[in-house]
Amino acid sequence: MANYNLATEGGALELVSTSPDREFELIRQAAAGNSHAFRELYNNNVKRVYAVCLRASQDTDIAEELTQEVFIKAWEKLSTFHFESKFSSWLHSIAVNQFLMMKRSEKRFNERVNELTDIITRDNPQAKIKQGYDSRIDIEGALEKLPEQARMAFILHDIEGYKHHEISKMMEIEVGTSKAHLHRARRMLREELAK
Repeated sequence: MANYNLATEGGALELVSTSPDREFELIRQAAAGNSHAFRELYNNNVKRVYAVCLRASQDTDIAEELTQEVFIKAWEKLSTFHFESKFSSWLHSIAVNQFLMMKRSEKRFNERVNELTDIITRDNPQAKIKQGYDSRIDIEGALEKLPEQARMAFILHDIEGYKHHEISKMMEIEVGTSKAHLHRARRMLREELAK
């Protein structure tokens, strides 16, 4: 028996018919590395995944980015699909997880921006850091000016919350080098933001 799903195209409803047997066969083929089968799964589900991401984020750019991340994650984890639920339900759970991870990362970033702003103004009372959105722009601009290794160490440690031993493995550097990069990044950020 066919499974009928409603998808929207430019505001109009469109009936998409996908047999569960056909879908499961596509999943098996895609899990075996068949990119054409995965492309068909993508085409059959992308509108619904985008709709979920748009409802969650309320932002078309973020929804597009999240949708791409969902399908990248789905491709990477296709072998873990157990055929116990509909593929679309599995994709929706990935979409929700990706959205929640993005929000956690944003929250950590904002907390770190506020901490850094406090440190800079405490260490240098003359520094006039704008609050809110402007300070985020200032910090993002300052981060872009850091040397790549220092920037990565700062992002991984102060924003993502990794420990130095984890960063040393990820970046293939010594723990002491990770600490030195972080120290350099913090110093350069303070100098850049105090300008």
